[in-house]
This record gives sequence, C-alpha cells and structure tokens, in this order.
Amino acid sequence: MSWTMRYFNFVGRWRHKRMSNALVAAAISGLARIASAQTAFYDAPESLLAGAPGTLVRQEPMDGAPLGASTYRVLYRSTGLNRRPVFVSGVVIVPQGAPPPGGRAIVAWAHPTSGTVPRCAPSLAIFLFQQIQGLRSMIARGFVVVATDYPGLGTPGPHPYLVGESEGRAVIDIVRAARSLPRVGGGKDFIVWGHSQGGQAALFAGMMANVYAPELKLLGVAAAAPATDLAKLMSDDINSIGGKNITAMTLWSWHRVYGAAIDNVVDPRAMPAIDRLAQECIEGPFDLIVRQRTGRPLEQYFLMVQDPTKAEPWRSLLEQNSTGVLSPEIPIFLAQGTSDQIIQPAVTQAYMDRLCKAGSKVRMIMLPGIGHGRAAQASTMAAVNWITDRFARKTPPDDCVR
Repeated sequence: MSWTMRYFNFVGRWRHKRMSNALVAAAISGLARIASAQTAFYDAPESLLAGAPGTLVRQEPMDGAPLGASTYRVLYRSTGLNRRPVFVSGVVIVPQGAPPPGGRAIVAWAHPTSGTVPRCAPSLAIFLFQQIQGLRSMIARGFVVVATDYPGLGTPGPHPYLVGESEGRAVIDIVRAARSLPRVGGGKDFIVWGHSQGGQAALFAGMMANVYAPELKLLGVAAAAPATDLAKLMSDDINSIGGKNITAMTLWSWHRVYGAAIDNVVDPRAMPAIDRLAQECIEGPFDLIVRQRTGRPLEQYFLMVQDPTKAEPWRSLLEQNSTGVLSPEIPIFLAQGTSDQIIQPAVTQAYMDRLCKAGSKVRMIMLPGIGHGRAAQASTMAAVNWITDRFARKTPPDDCVR
C-alpha cells in the first residue's frame, strides 16, 4: 500500500476516533525528525563540479529496497538553470543477479511535489520505496529503477519548483549516472515514469532526451496527472487549498531562482504563511494535515492581482515551463483521474489532443473516481505493463483518433 493510501486511511480513522491534537502533533514531530536527517553526503565542494553531466560524484549503500535489490544513494553532476553545472542527488535501485548482455533496462521515476528546500529530498523520506509507484514490479522484471531528487532537494536550494528543463535534465542525468554502478551493465534503453510535478519532469525529459543525451535510447514516457499547462493549473486551482499551496510554492521558488519580483502579486500579509509553507515537506502521511493548517491564512490574504497568470514575468515563465509535444517516435502513456481537483481532466485531454495532432502514439487511461493524489497508484500496473512492452519493442498502443 502506498503512503498516499496510508494517509487517506489514517485521516479516516483520525476523524472517526477524534484523536487529540497533542497526539497528532507528537506523531508529526516524530516523523519530521526522522525524515529530515541530512548528512554530509549531500555537500560537495564546487571543485568537484568539473565533469560531464551524468557522471557520479559519490555513492553510498542504502537498505530497505524490496526483493533484495541493491540500493545506492548517489550524488551526480547535472545541468541547472542557465546551463550552469549543478550537483543533484537521488537513488538507484538495482535488481539481484548479473545483468543481461547489453545491460539492464532503466526506468527513471520522477517524483511528485515533495517541497522546495533541501531537506525535502525524497532520498531522505522515510517512505521512499513506497513512494516509487510500481517499484516492486519493476525490480521483479529486472529493471533498474532510478529516482532523482531534482536540483535543490538534498543538494543546496532552493529547488527550482516546476521548472521543466532543470527537472528533465536531472531525470536524464541520473540514468547516465546509474550506468556505471555494479550490475547495471551500462544499458542504454530507458523509460521515464512520473506523477504530477514528476509528470511534467518526465515529459520535459522526453522533449530533450534525443538532443541532450544522444548516447541513450528513450523508448517511452509515462505520466500520471502531469502538470502540462501551468497557467491553467494556477488559474483553475487558485480558490482551492491545494491550488493556493501550489501557487505559493511556485511564486516562492521562482522569486528566488529566476529573480522574479513577488511583491507585485502577493499581499505582504500572506508572506509569513508562504514562507512557512516553503519550509514544509510532503514526505509522509501526516504532512498534508500540517500544510492545510499552515496555509489557512491564505484563505484571507493571498494575491493582490486577480489573475497572476497575466502578470509579467509570471506569464512568460508559466508558458516557458509548460510542456510541449515530443518527437512522434517516442510513445506516451497518460493516466488521469476523473475526480482530480488539481490537474483538471480536460487539461490532460487537451494535451493528449496536441500530442495526437503532432503524430505521437498515445495510450490514455481515465481513472473513474480517482483524485490527484492517487493517479499514479491507481494506474501503476497499467503503466508498468506498458513500460514492459516498450522494452520488448512491441508496437505501442495508440488511442489517438486519426
């Protein structure tokens, strides 16, 4: 069971039994202390930045992966904003046994929103292996699974939240880094699989892979409830608690990584709440409860403009970080919950239509009654089976109307 399912089960029990606030606070505090323990592994001198993107800086073993797989926490080189070299951290999970001739197939998992500051790295999360949707099935099928933290999570921040090129390069570069680890075998075939923010990262990786990493072979991109149209995402959700959270995190991050002025769109009375939200991680089942409480002031004071998506430089940045189409030879899998209140089903459908028009072969599954948080979990086996068929070079399914 995924941590998301555990969260919903916990919330149901919590509401039914009316747990005391003190008990909940103690549990939250305990989890936060466990999940936020960083080590010197994530710190490296700038002198070590010299080197090709995707080369390893260091690695260390980790425990807890399913089916006896070997797991490595890795620090590797990538390309950040303005094409500057950056360190990125992540995790590589390798099945037991010798690799096949030509090396193992690699699946790059792109994670959903976990936060905007270094301690929110998924490689530090106590539910890391549960968060990688389909991990057990992929390891059982002999795939190496790699999971980047993205820049600024684990490594010095702030994290360029929802910055597509930065995320996409980090996804590709951990595939490169994994190839030099034991029992991977130097395989070149890979597929990207992501959810929400990770869906955006997966699609951006697909958009740039052929040019950025011509030595690799991208065989497909799978995305559940992907963030594709960021202006639509921000404007559609601005009146919901979740939407305010996402908008606040985006404004906070882009103010720092792009130098975009925030005081022309945000009410100064909202800044203390936004600053607190930016420091909170989504690492386990209790964190969403905390964020709801932290974000309550935004229901009273938040934006000074009716539509921030029309204010510069935000309008141009949102357009820049919205996904485009992929090369038509790269097949695509999309999954979307019909009850998603964050990524509207019509937005994902519109993106599919653009892909179809561009000549892509798209497999699209709609998930009745599924909301945003469960989109990847509910589509896991369909995605893993689709991924398996791509590695087997089977003809990709196509739900486009030609």
